[in-house]
Amino acid sequence: MKKPLALGSLLLATTQLVAPAALAQQVQDATAPATEDAPATEEAPQEAPADEGVDISAPGMDMQGTDEIVVVGRNIPNVVRATPQVVSVLSTEEIARTGEGDIAGALTRVTGLSVVGNGFVYVRGLGDRYSSSMLNGSPLPSPEPLKRVVPLDIFPTNVVASALVQKSYSVNYPAEFGGGVINLTTRAVPREAFITAGASVGFDTSTTSELGYVYDGGEADFFGYDSGERDVPSVILDAGRNRTAILTSNQITGLTNAETTLVQTNYHIPPNLSWDLSAGGSIDVGTVRLGAIAAGGFSNSWRTRDAIQQFAGDNDGGLTKDFRTVTTDNRVLVNGLLGLGAEFGEHKIRLTNVYIHDTIKQTSLGAGGEGNNFDVINGNQPFIDQSTNWFERQLINSQIAGEFRFGDLSVDARGSYANTKRKSPYERYFRYQFIESIFSTPVNDYVNTLGTLTPATVAFSDLDETLWGGQLDLAYRIPTDFPFSVSAGYYYSDTDRFSSRYQFQYYGPNGSSLPLVLGQLRPDYLLSDDTILNGCSRWIPGFTGTSCIELHNTTAASGAAEYEGALTINAGYGQVEIEPIADLRATVGVRYEDAVESVDTSGLLNTRLANGYWLPAATLTWGFRENWQLRLHASKTIARPQFRELAPQLYTDYDTGRQFFGNPLLNDSQLYNYEARLEWFFGRDQRVTAAGFYKKIKNPIETVAFFPGGANSPQVGFSYAPGAILWGGEVDVQKYFPLDFLGSGFETRRLLLAANYTYTKSELQVGTELVPSPLQGAVATYVPANNLFVDGDPLVGQSNHIANFQFGIEDKETTSQLTFLATYASERVTTRGPVPPSGTGVPEPNIVELPGWRFDIVARQGFRVLGTDLEIKFEARNITRRKYEEYQVFPNGVRRDINSYALGRNFSIGLSATF
Repeated sequence: MKKPLALGSLLLATTQLVAPAALAQQVQDATAPATEDAPATEEAPQEAPADEGVDISAPGMDMQGTDEIVVVGRNIPNVVRATPQVVSVLSTEEIARTGEGDIAGALTRVTGLSVVGNGFVYVRGLGDRYSSSMLNGSPLPSPEPLKRVVPLDIFPTNVVASALVQKSYSVNYPAEFGGGVINLTTRAVPREAFITAGASVGFDTSTTSELGYVYDGGEADFFGYDSGERDVPSVILDAGRNRTAILTSNQITGLTNAETTLVQTNYHIPPNLSWDLSAGGSIDVGTVRLGAIAAGGFSNSWRTRDAIQQFAGDNDGGLTKDFRTVTTDNRVLVNGLLGLGAEFGEHKIRLTNVYIHDTIKQTSLGAGGEGNNFDVINGNQPFIDQSTNWFERQLINSQIAGEFRFGDLSVDARGSYANTKRKSPYERYFRYQFIESIFSTPVNDYVNTLGTLTPATVAFSDLDETLWGGQLDLAYRIPTDFPFSVSAGYYYSDTDRFSSRYQFQYYGPNGSSLPLVLGQLRPDYLLSDDTILNGCSRWIPGFTGTSCIELHNTTAASGAAEYEGALTINAGYGQVEIEPIADLRATVGVRYEDAVESVDTSGLLNTRLANGYWLPAATLTWGFRENWQLRLHASKTIARPQFRELAPQLYTDYDTGRQFFGNPLLNDSQLYNYEARLEWFFGRDQRVTAAGFYKKIKNPIETVAFFPGGANSPQVGFSYAPGAILWGGEVDVQKYFPLDFLGSGFETRRLLLAANYTYTKSELQVGTELVPSPLQGAVATYVPANNLFVDGDPLVGQSNHIANFQFGIEDKETTSQLTFLATYASERVTTRGPVPPSGTGVPEPNIVELPGWRFDIVARQGFRVLGTDLEIKFEARNITRRKYEEYQVFPNGVRRDINSYALGRNFSIGLSATF
């Protein structure tokens, strides 16, 4: 006899929510046996999807499949309704409908979510620091030096079964919970054997077969792996670690040169390609079901940006830098998944291994003016800047989870190991200046003499982070006349990060400049072994030195060459779920979390934060009438500074070209969260919800721009404001309209209408309180908060308006969909406006971006050929060619474009087959 589902098992959601089985909540006798003909007061609508395919995993939840659930009492046909917390779920079907290639893109369709930069998800306008990412309920380390959270655009949708976004805090989750937690669940052990293969080709109207810039690199670059050309010589590593000041000509001839230096024009950038393969099956061995699933994918894509990049040095918008830069990114993503599982009775064991390798090969060429050099000379810009980069990121994650059911007692145990790496060897940069004449001698050429005004630099970055984690959850359903369960758990994680960045600059002999004739050489000839060893003896009369070109270590001037970060967390929680009267249920719990976070730079300011917090959370859900619910929620959570924000190490963001510098004086942020939500569920996956929320934040960490040492371009640092508040509301509507009334051919077709809108307002609370300066040296420095922030300004990353709209027609029984998608996000701050180069005065206006409207179309059609199921998919993205805009607007109305460029329309077509 199957047992009714206990209230405690709905802590978040179930592992497999398959539509034919109804998700139930017991509201009558908790001890009464379930029967096949138990009455239900509500039926799932006939137009419900045939197979929702949701697969969700989270800490502390019952992971039984829905084939183990028997309807008793009121039927709850929707996981969003069934859970005691505020959640949004993207099922396999919904992810497929969006047509997105990565999960970050698919999540933009969720109410209140927006994706900023390279796949970082913002929940209700709160930055990525206030969101956490998990895989199958276990935390993930990030391969990004600048971020604590993992960029979700590295997760292809072919390895993700579902995505759950929980916006209200529950104590079974880690304490770093501000906007929400995003839990990705990989594909589970299949019930039936299958093999699926697919491929697609796409083009971008601003990139494909258009002008772009590339460099040679290595033989395996197409696959995203370095074949040895970018190996870092030991002399460089030793010099970086030992802070060796100068490397001589004989020491630097071993550096890879032309392969990483010479920029070439490509007038026909290739199309975007991708393919994937997955397979799985299961067998029964006695009473044990064993299963396996494997998936792999590859994509090679291109993007060219022709960007305007301007910086102002005062509140009148006076320019200090004005460049036009063309950047071509070649991104290669390789992924793999291997899952093994065993089911015996009511127990399950699951082993999941995920591999993701994400590489960006970047080439940039820009021209413009800076400082006192803005005048065009003979039709030529004063400067030409060139850079070549290779950013290689890797994530390996292994997890084992066990779910064991012993009557009313549930025991869940999970352990995980994750490692991320980021390698960026040979970050090369050259500046050439146009010289009309020198000492009345005509030159009329661009030159780089390796001096201060025309530098040539190279940097080598490396990051390695390992995370061990484990959690044990116990849940017990207490036999009473009403649903009553208690749960408790213990959580442990240990994270270690090592990061290094060694930066060097080329100079002529004894730190001087090269002769003009050498400065006219193109970059690969300029740094060739022949020039390094023999150039000066040829062109400098009487030269007797041993080093024509030297490599100076500039790491010390830019901050820590290396740092070690560590974060150890121990936590325990207790929670009660109770429904004392019908239709009124409460979830109340408290978590105690103790953490020690440290960043050791071996010389500069070090950080050690050791804090413990009691974090309560309570949610009350009242089903005040059939199909209607009212939720009330309150909780306290925290947000810790990330390693990169604490470490005074220079880092260049490959997407914007902006440099970031950490601040060892940051501290934890504390958040107080409140929410009220009204929900009407009138059918499976059909709903209308409306919510209001309010958050009070102590010490919110913000990005702040500043001009280091009178530079012409600002760097970005970190500080915290004394406080902030955030409030708003959101509305979500989803409805299906059957089309059978149209007659033959429409019996199984329906229309989908889904729309959501979020309004968010935030305000910094700033006075004369002292806060850490964004630029720290060997001595701690504090400044008045109103020197960095403006009272009432919004939080970084917060858009007042976020909207999503989907309208489509689909067939319930076959793969046939045509969906129109629209997204909108209003203006949001990316960085606080910099303090003027003088270091005093009113900060400049904030740097903001305007995502605006974006329109997409996705069409999917399935058909059968020779017994094989085929699916063809067509995508049209950014149909209106919405451009990217990041800018400042000054009080006098002057606008400066910080990083603005056109975006092309993207079209792709793909074919997949399932055997």
